[in-house]
Amino acid sequence: MLRSLPVAVRHCTVTFRSPTGVAHSVDVEAETLYEAAALGVSRLKADGWVDGLGPATRLEIHVRQPATTHVLSIQQLQRWVNGTTRSPADTLRKTRLQQLLKD
Repeated sequence: MLRSLPVAVRHCTVTFRSPTGVAHSVDVEAETLYEAAALGVSRLKADGWVDGLGPATRLEIHVRQPATTHVLSIQQLQRWVNGTTRSPADTLRKTRLQQLLKD
């Protein structure tokens, strides 16, 4: 019987700069880089002060522990979410993230 290994939930800050140069950040908890990015985009969109999120928007994802920073565009995020999956768990995760990005 195969057992899935527990995946560490990491605390992250997702940041982007609007076209006017204002930095917007939100804290999220996620199991993967792409989940953190999708959660961040969803929460930033829900904030009435945020505009200018487009395919070329660069997202910075700062992971607290271990301390690392990753940068990807919304277009890269969408490409990953709409890409092929390797397992049923990936399919479920990507479906959930697709819904977050539609809101």
